[in-house]
Amino acid sequence: MTLCYRCIVSGRVQGVFFRASTQAQARQWGVTGHAKNLPDGHVEVLACGEAEFVDALKAWLWHGPAAAKVDTVQCQTVEIPAPAQFSIG
Repeated sequence: MTLCYRCIVSGRVQGVFFRASTQAQARQWGVTGHAKNLPDGHVEVLACGEAEFVDALKAWLWHGPAAAKVDTVQCQTVEIPAPAQFSIG
């Protein structure tokens, strides 16, 4: 079953390759969706896929790439069609 979560990541997450690193992790696990910067300095991540891989990506968001400093990750399930790939917005 495909699950989709929308997560908002806060902290030092812009300008540290957070989106590109998230995309690389998502592709490794076959997760689709997107990562995009928000005007308030947060990053929004949509993660869709098999539960174990989406959960792995959600756990990875708490660390991100080496230069990131994640303060919080807030995720909620969303009921939308899963995108075909993972993109950066």
